[in-house]
Amino acid sequence: MSTTVRLTMAQALVRYLAAQQVRDEESGELLPLFAGVFAIFGHGNVAGLGEALYRQRDRLPTYRAHNEQAMAHTAIAYAKAHMRRRMMAVTSSIGPGATNLITAAALAHVNRLPVLLLPGDIFVSRAPDPVLQQLEDFGDGTVSVNDCFRPVSRYFDRIVRPEQLLTALPRAMHVLTDAALCGPVTLALPQDVQTEAWDWAEDFFAERVHAFRSAPPAPDDIAAAAQALRDARRPVLIVGGGALYARAGDTVRHFAETHGVPVAETQAGKGLLAWHHPLQLGPAGVCGAGAANDLLADADVVLAVGTRLQDFTTGSNALYRSARVITLNVNGYDALKGGDVQILADARLGLGALSAALGSWCTDAAWRERAEHAAADWRAIVDGITSRRELPPGTLPYDGEVIGAVQRSHDDSARTDIVVGAAGTLPAELEKLWRTETPGGYHMEYGYSCMGYEIAGGLGVKMAKPDREVIVMLGDGSYLMLNAEIATSVMLGHKLIVVVLDNRGYGCIDRLQQACGGAPFNNMLDDCRLDDCGLDDCRLDDRLHGPDGVPTIDFAAHARAMGAEAEHVHGIAELEQALRRARAATRTYLISIDTDPRRTTTEGGCWWDVAVPEVSDRADVREARRKYEAAKQQQLGTSSGKTRDGETRG
Repeated sequence: MSTTVRLTMAQALVRYLAAQQVRDEESGELLPLFAGVFAIFGHGNVAGLGEALYRQRDRLPTYRAHNEQAMAHTAIAYAKAHMRRRMMAVTSSIGPGATNLITAAALAHVNRLPVLLLPGDIFVSRAPDPVLQQLEDFGDGTVSVNDCFRPVSRYFDRIVRPEQLLTALPRAMHVLTDAALCGPVTLALPQDVQTEAWDWAEDFFAERVHAFRSAPPAPDDIAAAAQALRDARRPVLIVGGGALYARAGDTVRHFAETHGVPVAETQAGKGLLAWHHPLQLGPAGVCGAGAANDLLADADVVLAVGTRLQDFTTGSNALYRSARVITLNVNGYDALKGGDVQILADARLGLGALSAALGSWCTDAAWRERAEHAAADWRAIVDGITSRRELPPGTLPYDGEVIGAVQRSHDDSARTDIVVGAAGTLPAELEKLWRTETPGGYHMEYGYSCMGYEIAGGLGVKMAKPDREVIVMLGDGSYLMLNAEIATSVMLGHKLIVVVLDNRGYGCIDRLQQACGGAPFNNMLDDCRLDDCGLDDCRLDDRLHGPDGVPTIDFAAHARAMGAEAEHVHGIAELEQALRRARAATRTYLISIDTDPRRTTTEGGCWWDVAVPEVSDRADVREARRKYEAAKQQQLGTSSGKTRDGETRG
């Protein structure tokens, strides 16, 4: 019979987490599954969970952060950088500490990334009712703010008795380590129950090594997909994040080369196939390369591997309407999105089995040659954009030219750079223009497109990959939204290079607003001044304004106030010099540069469905609506007269 040990619920929880292990696939070394716990303490977790974390601090490190949402982003990015094989936990107090985590939970859910959320909760005993920060539901006494986590968690539980951990923790581990279920797990921890003791069997805390199992495909599914490809003349392979997490890079390359199938990529799948591979078409969809979108528009079969086929990849389901779609995905929900042939399997095993079933089959030489020429043409376009150093006098650089400078700043030995981004214009520009030969060298959060992820996410990537140079690129809007983890990076000694592109507002949405016929309003700083609203008596002090009346924000000074090194530069030449200094620095280094809010990379891309008002007194809106309705006809397949298989209706 197993001996027992008396521990509080919180002590048992922390001891269990510290016992979970994973074997490194390359070295074979056993490593902790949980690399640590990010914690901001309050009355809902400091006494119970805080004491328990202190007792296990040598086995399970605790890291302090400055914002609950940001620390969860850091934990999520850490897991993504480890291809979901290692992860972190996050704990907050009750009330605003807990609800600050909800945005990050949604981000992890959308992106299928593991994170364990441990928010404090209200008293189960209800002795102090209501406790400080408690939300009271007038019709349900069991509700707390943590119920908000239910729709954004893959598994949710509220631990109201210590012994409930005996079932809750194994279930949590299963979700966190299962390729199909993977996502955020929330265990709400009432503060009184955290401190209650129970007699636990010692073997509950035995070390356990988690195996990340790969689901093999069903032979019938492989046979159907192989037949669909044999019948195709113009197939294209799209690789997504699931292929990256399955470590299917070699399999994708072998499939492309053996069968002559060109490869396009999603935001999450970028980097799986090296940028210079002859059959690498670049990104697909709204932020896509011209090569990828041209071939996808003419494809008769699309093989989508490890992607959830969100609208930016599919051009809002208008890009390749004439093609049959084969989906290969470990998640059944995502596999069903294709509508034609589904393979429910791990990306590496499924694609390998499909290649074996195809044998010596290969696409027509003409299709492969067309793909190779298109890919080479796209690489030349990228070269032309990113190599620009000299601009006409008075011209501000735009994102593409800044990306080129950042890319040039490394030497041949530094090809392991990791670029991190999330929201605004940069995801489009980086997806088109950033070049990487290394899976994981491109780290973009674009499933949730969450402003503020960038710096916190960069910290998580650096913690996962301390020997790599991590370059965070973000706009001024994202920086102002969530920047405190610069201080955390300095405190923890994890150096980042942060490049802030200051276009003085939300430039991406300003352009979208005007593309939909709207007047410039409430996006750029110079379009949202109080005096424009007739509130002259509310104008800010003129000392806070630049010569055009727009608030002047010194991002470099702000970063220095948080302990980073920082400078503001003018133009590409100064940026290149600053990047050399940043690479040589030993702590986080921020560079800010003024950029043009209107210029973008016009090459590539495709239509995106953004609804335009049917009724407006603005002529520009009415014209935008006319164009929108025409595009909707194409999206729904009513303008070309073509059926899904490409045949023309009589």
